[in-house]
Amino acid sequence: MFQTEFEFTLPKGYLDSEGNLHRKGVMRLARAMDEIVPLRDPRVKSNPAYATVIILSRVITKLGALEEVTPATIEDLFACDLNYLHQFYRQINELEEENVESDKSIKPS
Repeated sequence: MFQTEFEFTLPKGYLDSEGNLHRKGVMRLARAMDEIVPLRDPRVKSNPAYATVIILSRVITKLGALEEVTPATIEDLFACDLNYLHQFYRQINELEEENVESDKSIKPS
């Protein structure tokens, strides 16, 4: 069977407004639209780096006990977690050959 979803554990974790820490999540493989849609967003037009925030919010299907992952969720991540997710995204979508150092084995969800 073709694996389309991958589990991850954030190095630090997302701290929500109630003080709950969310570290474990699931990311799905990206589709072409996941990379095309952000290009239409005015936040990306004024700051192309913001595309990463939107793309990650589209492909992360689960993060701890959160009901949904939004761009605001991604904005509030610690920098090391954002970097981890960006590298993890590139790895599972085969955009580079390097492994994410924090999690050498990718586990199917």
